[in-house]
Amino acid sequence: MRILLTNDDGIHAEGLAALERIARTLSDDVWIVAPETDQSGLAHSLSLSEPLRLRKISDKHFALRGTPTDCVIMGIRQVMDIKPDLVLSGVNSGSNVADDVTYSGTIAGAIEGTMQGVCSFALSQAYLYEDGARIVPWEVCETHAPALLEKLMVLDLPEGTFLNLNFPNCRPDEVDGAEVTMQGKLAFNLQVDARSDGRGFPYYWLKFGERAGAFIEGTDIHALKHNKISVTPLKLDLTDYSVTDRVARALGYGAQV
Repeated sequence: MRILLTNDDGIHAEGLAALERIARTLSDDVWIVAPETDQSGLAHSLSLSEPLRLRKISDKHFALRGTPTDCVIMGIRQVMDIKPDLVLSGVNSGSNVADDVTYSGTIAGAIEGTMQGVCSFALSQAYLYEDGARIVPWEVCETHAPALLEKLMVLDLPEGTFLNLNFPNCRPDEVDGAEVTMQGKLAFNLQVDARSDGRGFPYYWLKFGERAGAFIEGTDIHALKHNKISVTPLKLDLTDYSVTDRVARALGYGAQV
């Protein structure tokens, strides 16, 4: 089996090293095409106005000056001579649940793999802050991901569907199994931090404040809170079929199929 890895935290990220160790429990044919620098929050964006600079680091290891989406396209269309059997994106430093999946470059890597017709999974590891520093328990995903992936990668998923895996912030022996979940809901609470530079000109940082969540049973955020691995099937089709008839009636058409 041939596996392509990417991420959004960059080629030197600890999570990518963890993902490679996970992938090598499944196959010895592992390829990496990852961003040269941190691309967090860029979602499913393409680099169309700048060239893509590809740098070979070692055998089957490449850094790309581009987005996670660019990396998967380049990996499949340029770097690899044969299409991979599996695309793994991550392991992200921090969970990708609820509304955050729309921002996530990690999710985008799995989206692009799916669009390219390859079975794709996104993997993310929840963490906590302690004394102003991230404490990321990478051992949780490294312990549990191999067996989980072995079960999931043989699934015959519908076209346009991929899986979003999130690992809880706890010790590996505290993980209470895996749960199939739906996308939850978090309060937006993205804030603008206004500052001034040395010459008095304004500049701004976007930052997350405290975020409340609806910890409804069956959601991804509920599963993580209860030390479960969240496995959420996501799909590329964003159509809201529940309102198509209402929209049709508003436009003066008959009911839609």
